[in-house]
Amino acid sequence: MERFGEKLRKLRQREGISLRQLAAMLGHSSHSFVTSLERNERKPSAELVVKIADIFGVTTDQLLRDELDVN
Repeated sequence: MERFGEKLRKLRQREGISLRQLAAMLGHSSHSFVTSLERNERKPSAELVVKIADIFGVTTDQLLRDELDVN
């Protein structure tokens, strides 16, 4: 079972998107914001989860529920 941050990293790497690119796509100027999400150090807002799901073409359930994969 994967946690949110692990899923985010997997999706980002699969699409070949850098930390900086994803930060910009999410409206943040620093890649450290994405790093903290990927390390599960920061919890995303509901709005951010929806935005990430849209970017990667997955459901919010896939991102948030540990038992669901993002393949």
